[in-house]
Amino acid sequence: MSEPAYLQVARDIREQISSGKLKPGDKLPSFSALCEHYGASSTVIRSAMLVLKAEQLIDGRQGKGVYVADPLPKH
Repeated sequence: MSEPAYLQVARDIREQISSGKLKPGDKLPSFSALCEHYGASSTVIRSAMLVLKAEQLIDGRQGKGVYVADPLPKH
């Protein structure tokens, strides 16, 4: 069985953060840009963001966007 789309998106963004492609404090693309990039609905992107937020990898700022957490959590 294949992984749900929102987990695929979350995994890809998580890998970009762990590889250093996305650094603490970096702003993530807009929801519409992420939808276009992943070919996914806003529901899928929103679910992925909730997963990453629960893992404390990202931080949403009202009216400002979504950023890579700074500092990143220690695992």
